[in-house]
Amino acid sequence: MPQAVADVSARSIAELVSLAGRRAVVTGAAWGLGKATARRLAEAGATVLIGDIDAEAAAATAAELSATHGTRVLSVHMDASNAASITAAADLAVAEFGGIDIWVNNAGIPLHKPLLDLTDEEFDRVQAINLRGTFVGAREAARRMIAAEIPGVIVKVASLAGLRGIAPGQAAYVGSKHGVVGLTKTMALEFGPKAIRVLGIAPGVCLTEKTMHLASLDAEALKRIPIPGIGGSPVGRLGVADDVARVILFAVSDLAMFMSGSTLMVEGGVAA
Repeated sequence: MPQAVADVSARSIAELVSLAGRRAVVTGAAWGLGKATARRLAEAGATVLIGDIDAEAAAATAAELSATHGTRVLSVHMDASNAASITAAADLAVAEFGGIDIWVNNAGIPLHKPLLDLTDEEFDRVQAINLRGTFVGAREAARRMIAAEIPGVIVKVASLAGLRGIAPGQAAYVGSKHGVVGLTKTMALEFGPKAIRVLGIAPGVCLTEKTMHLASLDAEALKRIPIPGIGGSPVGRLGVADDVARVILFAVSDLAMFMSGSTLMVEGGVAA
């Protein structure tokens, strides 16, 4: 039977933002956007499973967030290019937490290489992690939500590259992220009758641990990099990981209860 999402009009703002009692999985969360997202979800009261190919860093992040926010945060080695690894992470979340209410597909890799020099293997690797890994994660989360009759939310971290071409040399990455945006739309249609919301997030350029080297470049050097937002934005600065994490928190919270299928841009106005 179709299952409608709840009408939360009578709830307070505090109740709408709270994730107390919710169980979340965030992929690629040892560093960067994923870590910032896991931090905000834990702060809002969720129990969180951090999946990352860097098992040591994931464990350290889990311990840090658990100590800081007083909620249960666990970690698991997860290879986003390997379906069995993703499935094992989903099974672990169910075994340890009793179910999954929130799944955030964040794991991904960039690749800058001219299209004519791009090998089949390089192209396939980007798709395997960015697109297929997102598909498998969302599918496995939805399977478990539906089996347990849990209304849930799945968030896919796409990119501004999922909505436009952004720059030369980005064919593999742009193709993968356009696929993520497409999956968001069709999964929202398929899972909506089960009260599972599916949303995409499209960050622009963000300074994370892996991109902080950009901060050492002078303004003129930044402007010569042909990716929107590298040289600054209409709001006056580059994004940071928490700028994106706060929007993900909104998306998974009951504040966004009547939203599904959309991809929300978090890019400081560079796409205006």
